Amino acid sequence: MEIDSRARTFPTAAGIFFGLGLGGFFDGILLHQVLQWHQMVSSWYPLTSIENLKLNNFWDGIFHSSTYIFVLIGLFILWRNAHRRHLYWSNKLFVGTMLIGFGAFNVIEGLIDHHLLVVHRVNETVAQENRIYWDIGFLIWGAAMFVIGWMLWRSGKKDMFARQRMAA
Repeated sequence: MEIDSRARTFPTAAGIFFGLGLGGFFDGILLHQVLQWHQMVSSWYPLTSIENLKLNNFWDGIFHSSTYIFVLIGLFILWRNAHRRHLYWSNKLFVGTMLIGFGAFNVIEGLIDHHLLVVHRVNETVAQENRIYWDIGFLIWGAAMFVIGWMLWRSGKKDMFARQRMAA
């Protein structure tokens, strides 16, 4: 017997957008504001003047606004899908997709901002020659979250299909 693929689904995109937003908030709040290791364009405009501080604060605000939009998109997708009977609630799928999004944010942001454009480094409070190690660690951490999220997501999908087969 063939199982209707829409029988019970999980809104994967919602978790990924939540993860992208939470990854951005983690970076912006912890690394930019609490630890003050860097700001959005602090490699281009070092925090050596009030003008540069204002410019960095502005771009941090743009950055936080974009991560907020990711969270809103995730919330919209989840809300839209939650009203449907076929929504499959799964901790593995939700946490897995959030880790995929969080890890993807770290890898993409790390590659673009830390390595390609060098708008800032992960930790600008350490000696110049040691900054690359923080940048590489950030990429490894992001990739690890992505892989763990992917594994959880795959396990959650298998659980979902197994339950659907048992219900049929």
